[in-house]
Amino acid sequence: MTTDNAQHTRFSLPDFRNLGVLLRLILAAQALGLAAALIVAPGPAALFAVYLGFAAYLQPPLLLTLLLLFLIGPWLAKNPPGQGMVVAVLAAGAAAVCWQLILDISSYPAAAEGSLVRTALRAALAALALLAWHDWRIRRLSPALPEARLQALQARIRPHFLFNSLNSVLSLVRSNPAQAETALENLAELYRVLMADNRELSPLSRELELARAYLDLEALRLGERLRVEWRTDNAPAGALLPPLILQPLLENAVCHGIEPNPQGGVIGIDIFARGQQLHMVVRNPKGEAVRPGNRMALSNIRERLQLHFDAEARLSTHEAGGEFHVQVVMPLKTAAAPAGR
Repeated sequence: MTTDNAQHTRFSLPDFRNLGVLLRLILAAQALGLAAALIVAPGPAALFAVYLGFAAYLQPPLLLTLLLLFLIGPWLAKNPPGQGMVVAVLAAGAAAVCWQLILDISSYPAAAEGSLVRTALRAALAALALLAWHDWRIRRLSPALPEARLQALQARIRPHFLFNSLNSVLSLVRSNPAQAETALENLAELYRVLMADNRELSPLSRELELARAYLDLEALRLGERLRVEWRTDNAPAGALLPPLILQPLLENAVCHGIEPNPQGGVIGIDIFARGQQLHMVVRNPKGEAVRPGNRMALSNIRERLQLHFDAEARLSTHEAGGEFHVQVVMPLKTAAAPAGR
């Protein structure tokens, strides 16, 4: 079995510290409660009352279970997903039993009938259903990762860039062989990474190296028209992010803001950490793109951010002071922290 096939068949445990995952599980649990109410309710008029009764019984143990799994999230990420599934199911059963004991003591009228064992089994089956649904969703989305990578390659590996870079290198072969050699090394490294299987998160330090290599190649062609302002002193070098996030943004900035302007302009790169979030801002002069299709890069980045970080990451654009700004915000993760969903 290949590595890709093994990853495809492996059970996927939710990241219980991801806001999007938690919200999705809560809504799915409500859907289960509504389905149960539809089955039990004697008629449409009583449906709402029955659902409220189920919600009063379902919500507290659900929130208690998610809180417990949130607290032990780092431990779950370090252990096999199967073990984490067992822990999640047991936690759901224990929370349901505790809540029924509280309802029995308080003589709550909507307390579920039956033994504590039956209550634990119901909660365990509901937890298994939610985990199975999450795993199915991840498997359904998993083909989107290589598809997104293919779209990134199609957007990034443009013949004009290779052609212009090689022409720039040829012009330096005799006048400055050392610079020509460095340019070829940058070009080879950039294309090596572009052709790699970029499914895992990459350190920010590596992404900065690739971005500088790309800008060095463009500087050979654009000369003094391309000016770059780096503000990365407070950037955490070990932060993990989806690979090839920064370089496409810089290519868009060159295409939109520098190439159309005979006088060139300044591209600004601001990367910093604020709280538990990593911020990345790319600024360039406002202008018209000299080539179509540049919005593909932004769409691709949005898709990959969602696949890696769900609702905890976003990409936004706006114009201010004659400049076009692209801002990416994502969770601040490091090599020591779990980097999966």
